[in-house]
Amino acid sequence: MPNTVKDAILRGRKTVESVVEEGRKKVEDVVEGGLDTVETVVEAGLNTVDAVVVKGRRTVESAVSLGRRTVESAFLGRSTMQAAVLHGREDVRIEQVPIPKAAAGELIVHVGAALTCGTDLKVFRRGYHARMIVPPALFGHELAGTVFEAGEGVADFAPSDRVVALNSAPCGKCYFCLRGQENLCDDLLFNNGAYAEFIRIPERIVAMNTIRVPENVPLEHAALTEPLACAVHGFEDSEPRRGDLIAVIGGGPLGLMILHVAALAGYETIALVRHDGQAEAARQLGAAHVVQNSSIRKAIQETRALTPNDRGVDIAIEAVGVPEAWQEAMELVRKGGTVNFFGGCARNTHVTLDTNRIHYSDITLRATFHHTPALCRKALALIASGRFQASAFITGHARLYELNRVFEKLMNRSDESEIKTAIVP
Repeated sequence: MPNTVKDAILRGRKTVESVVEEGRKKVEDVVEGGLDTVETVVEAGLNTVDAVVVKGRRTVESAVSLGRRTVESAFLGRSTMQAAVLHGREDVRIEQVPIPKAAAGELIVHVGAALTCGTDLKVFRRGYHARMIVPPALFGHELAGTVFEAGEGVADFAPSDRVVALNSAPCGKCYFCLRGQENLCDDLLFNNGAYAEFIRIPERIVAMNTIRVPENVPLEHAALTEPLACAVHGFEDSEPRRGDLIAVIGGGPLGLMILHVAALAGYETIALVRHDGQAEAARQLGAAHVVQNSSIRKAIQETRALTPNDRGVDIAIEAVGVPEAWQEAMELVRKGGTVNFFGGCARNTHVTLDTNRIHYSDITLRATFHHTPALCRKALALIASGRFQASAFITGHARLYELNRVFEKLMNRSDESEIKTAIVP
């Protein structure tokens, strides 16, 4: 009996595709749960493709259904997985670590796609995140996948369910949670480990912030839920009024998301960006105006020139996270306007602002952090609606072992059009 697909073909099977033509278009689909080759499926306990056909099974899928409900179940014979581990500044290593087990109330999710983001890039550069991750630790937090294992007591999810598991969940009991400010929860539970084959979802996140993904939504699009929830939060927190002109500083993923959300809500927007790729993306995502200038002073002048009598914009949202951009936002806004310091600066950063202008021009200063369970559901609903251009935000794909190269590329800005890369384990 042949042991490999090659042997099966040599025995008369024309192509691998013809073996699985009824159920899956290519071998990669058979092993999308994370196995590298059909041979590894065989080693996990399945027979050869030839044996499948000889026994009258016309598709690999139908053969699997006899003894194994999904290809993922082949992982039951393994004890380790590949995962990215953050050890410090610009030090991420792909290591073999134990596959997690689900305790009561928990889920183990097989990662379908994990997305790069500005926060992860900051963590990669700095080697830590003050609130979310302390090395050595599993890394990554934007993901969607399928349930691999459900712990005792989990009633809302079962193996093979498609889910997006958010990176945090509030306690629901503290002063801030009871005031509807769950993003400021005194006991906000964070979870990391998206850059891996599997991730453990803690009980609280399962209960409060894990959402089933509609069948029409690709998993890599669903993985945008977390950053989009933050973007929706930043937009809504700025309290726009109908007819307001909104300027967004920054052409990174979150700056572009806030811009897109504002445009979808019917607001006139100005994008302030540095690079050609960012300018092109901003226009695609609904920017009415694009200001592209490396000089902050000239960018301020050009933006004010777009407003009546150079008075300034109604709302300026800073989405870069550096002191210079915070100061720039202050100069963009009109008297009585609102500035939202959305981008988080590094710890112990200090910014000098013109207090005379803040006071006598009656400027409102706000800052927006993170998301809430309600905002996450709103974000996924927006993605599922088809109005949000999810595919525009995923500009690359890479395997887990390429993660360091991806972050180095983002740090060096070697591709100005790069927004997010989907990391597929």
